[in-house]
Amino acid sequence: MTKPEGEKVVARNRKAYHEFHVLEDVEAGLVLTGPEVKSLRLGQIALGDAYARFIQGELYLVNAHIPEYKMRGYAEQEPLRPRKLLLHRRELARISTRIEEKGLTVVPLAVYFKRGYAKVKLGVCRGKKLHDKREAIARRDAARAATREARHDKMK
Repeated sequence: MTKPEGEKVVARNRKAYHEFHVLEDVEAGLVLTGPEVKSLRLGQIALGDAYARFIQGELYLVNAHIPEYKMRGYAEQEPLRPRKLLLHRRELARISTRIEEKGLTVVPLAVYFKRGYAKVKLGVCRGKKLHDKREAIARRDAARAATREARHDKMK
């Protein structure tokens, strides 16, 4: 994921790229409370088991853990509450038809600030099989070995 101008990446879900084939991605706004925004600005969010699901026709981010902001004062903050995602009606319709297909899910790929607003990059994904994961690991190791060899040859 390249970093456009004026964007501060808070967290990336590297596990998602290992566990899923990302078929398409979409940017969504995130409805947060004040202390949650401050926690995000400190880089505190865990996306490991997070996913998006439709609740009463609206898309929500579920299982994203934003820890309590320590200096929040009296306001209560629930770290694992479902957070509403802001998308255009057409995008919601397109995503809902895609996830009705067998085996597709919506997973957050990254959380970042864009022009001061909290955004989530969502991916419509299909789960990888074990042999796909092994193949990806083998390709990555081969590429690493090739760069190591090239660097070693350059040193001679």
